[in-house]
Amino acid sequence: MTQVHPTRSLPGTTSARADAQPHFVTRAIGSSSLRVFPLALSGNVFGWTADDAAATSILDTFAEGEGNFIDTADSYAAGRSELMIGRWMRERRNRDAMVVATKVGKSRENPGMHAEAIKRSVTASLSRLGTSHIDLLYLHIDDESVDFDETLLAVDELIGEGKVRYFGGSDHTGNRLIQARIACGQMGVAPMVAIQSHYNLLHRQEYETGLAHVAAIQGLGMMPRFALASGFLSGKYRQRADLASNPRGHDAAKYLRRKGFKVLNALDEIAEEHDTAVATIALAWLLNKPGVAAPVVSASRATQVPELLAAARVHLTRHQSAELDRASAY
Repeated sequence: MTQVHPTRSLPGTTSARADAQPHFVTRAIGSSSLRVFPLALSGNVFGWTADDAAATSILDTFAEGEGNFIDTADSYAAGRSELMIGRWMRERRNRDAMVVATKVGKSRENPGMHAEAIKRSVTASLSRLGTSHIDLLYLHIDDESVDFDETLLAVDELIGEGKVRYFGGSDHTGNRLIQARIACGQMGVAPMVAIQSHYNLLHRQEYETGLAHVAAIQGLGMMPRFALASGFLSGKYRQRADLASNPRGHDAAKYLRRKGFKVLNALDEIAEEHDTAVATIALAWLLNKPGVAAPVVSASRATQVPELLAAARVHLTRHQSAELDRASAY
């Protein structure tokens, strides 16, 4: 399920510099035909901690580093994230080179998973993104107040109309994914190809002891969200004073404890061995896990992007992976 993608000369670089970079491997998203750089750039900070200029610079740096997978949602900054991404693709004329994922279900205008809410949400997202289709649509919530049949039929209609290519789940339990697959089979509609779930070095048990097995059986591509534990696994939060320097720092406060420091120490050692950033190693660990297609990560500044992209070109040894497994054991 992997394919070596030859390195191209990048804008602003010499061919010699490009040739010196190691090759990376694209990954398929589940059973779909989508092939992506093994990292999804999240637009969750666009319109919040990243303004128009910052978002453009972040996206440019991501694309110049051969990133092609963008993840957003209709609820991010009340739709502004999609607008910023859409404007960037229009200005760069690169829509066909990008794999765009968005989510529906949490917007103030069209909440929930009723058929009409989904259809209205997708129509609005297509308009904001300035595109004719969404490559990967996530059901952002598991709305148990709505019969799965209604939700799945609505998505299948959108796929039949060419507005959505593939879809996946988010925040769904293993049992609900099984129910969805059975319902899809009974109705003869398109099944999920992907799942987005909370998974990182400090949050392993929920996925590894439940969802991982179901995802493997169903052949779902796994996109870990909170891949850097709200920035803690980048190493920028070492003491409580560091939390005040970032608007999202409070989310990382819960990791400032013995286990968190143990994991950071292991990351520090391995990052030094590879002469790379701590965040790079934390993402490389995820990319070593079965079924993981592309961790979802965000950046508030373009200067943060290269260390995220570098994870695709880092090869951890068996010993290094085992050391991180031990440090983060649950």
